[in-house]
Amino acid sequence: MITNHSYLDNPTFRGMRQQLMQTFSEIYLLNLHGNAKKKEVCPDGSKDENVFDIQQGVAIGLFVKRPGSPVPAKVFYADLWGNREAKYQNLAEMEVVKMPWQEVRPQSPFYLFVPQDTSLEHEYNKFWNVIDIFLFNSTGVKTHRDHFVFDFDYGKLHLRIAAFRNLTLSDEKIATDYALNDTNDWKINLKRKLLANEFNWDQYFSKALYRPFDIRYYYHNENLVDRPRDDIMCHMVAGDNISLNVGRAGQVTGPQMWDIVLCNKLIVDVNLFRRGGNVVFPLYLFTFSGDFKGQKSIPYTALWPTSEDGRTPNLNPKFIEELSGKVGLIFIPDGKGDMETTFGPEDVFSYAYAVFHSPTYRKRYSEFLKIDFPRLPLTGNQALFAALVGKGAELASLHLMESPRLENFITTFPVSGSQVVAGVRYEDTLGRVYINSGQYFEGVPPEVWAFTIGGYQVCHKWLKDRKGRTLTFEDLHHYQKIIVALAETLRLMADIDAAINAHGGWPEAFQQ
Repeated sequence: MITNHSYLDNPTFRGMRQQLMQTFSEIYLLNLHGNAKKKEVCPDGSKDENVFDIQQGVAIGLFVKRPGSPVPAKVFYADLWGNREAKYQNLAEMEVVKMPWQEVRPQSPFYLFVPQDTSLEHEYNKFWNVIDIFLFNSTGVKTHRDHFVFDFDYGKLHLRIAAFRNLTLSDEKIATDYALNDTNDWKINLKRKLLANEFNWDQYFSKALYRPFDIRYYYHNENLVDRPRDDIMCHMVAGDNISLNVGRAGQVTGPQMWDIVLCNKLIVDVNLFRRGGNVVFPLYLFTFSGDFKGQKSIPYTALWPTSEDGRTPNLNPKFIEELSGKVGLIFIPDGKGDMETTFGPEDVFSYAYAVFHSPTYRKRYSEFLKIDFPRLPLTGNQALFAALVGKGAELASLHLMESPRLENFITTFPVSGSQVVAGVRYEDTLGRVYINSGQYFEGVPPEVWAFTIGGYQVCHKWLKDRKGRTLTFEDLHHYQKIIVALAETLRLMADIDAAINAHGGWPEAFQQ
């Protein structure tokens, strides 16, 4: 069978892989790669191409069933990298029996059909999975009509929503003017009537994090958003909060490191990261009865005392008990501790955020970050814990665009003109990011230009998504702040590794 190759290692298909092993005697898998979504490149860094004109990678599976043969099946794997013509030639000439097959031994819980270096598995599995650290989570909002409910301009968004609920306009006009279509679960006529009957329809306008550093105006209403994830998003708008945003299957291919982590204080889109699947872990849960701006709160039994602001930590007491015991500090259920005798939820968040930005952590555990949520090692060294909390807090402040460091621009925008984004290109010799033929940001370091979050090359993506738009004064400053934030992130990532190395390095610093 010639198929999409995602079933080879995607966690979602672990049950499928297990069933295939129980059904067949032998399984031979030739991974043809070519996945544009993962930005796959050959192991030597050269270009890898798909055998078809599609974005998803491709695999050939040979499934052999021999009567009476024992199960589970023996699984064999091989790669075929390169450009399309080379792959065609190899496929035309190769003989299955002479292929350099590598036997893989799929193991619970994921039953991977690809080779995996498991030498550090025992070490990594001792860490806390982020899914177990937080009590509640959900994916980001999934609208199915981003073009209608998101906008750079509040006025334009408001006019669209007002038109949608204006029943003097025909359904046909609304559908045509705004490229909206009926689906099995969403009917324009019904949703327009429902929204028209909402007296407080204005209260659903907000801001949301759409892509890394890309905040847009957003209309959060279940009549226009298919999956509003109100049970979690209500806690992101109820008061002062922050969320950890991570993905389950990291985009680690070739030389690229895992980078699918960010923090946020707003409602957030499911496709925050390049391959989607953004999962939102709020630090706090707010206690309020009924609906909050139309968003239903999670029914839960508070496991921690509630603060004066009506919030309680969204943290597993067993995790906190272990961390408190290791680091020798008392947990306080709100804010930050003094780091001498106490620590708080925000210190836990900052510590995790720092560890997940350690380049050595990302490289050392890359095999496991490919297939599951990240796991967090705990240190028993108070000095290291405090150092990582400090670095993580600095990182979060940068990524939330709150740090005063962001005002210290390292770039200029020296040429006057239209400020229209006609196309984006980078000249590394001059450190210039051009937005059109004559205007550019100058002083952008190559490592900052190349920096990725969630698979997106941030400096390119932010401008690319504004193609055809005129950048305002605020836009120009925001982009220059992004440059500072990424440059500082690189510095802090190096500092995090240095702090860990100063206290024994990996894994010794986390075995005390």
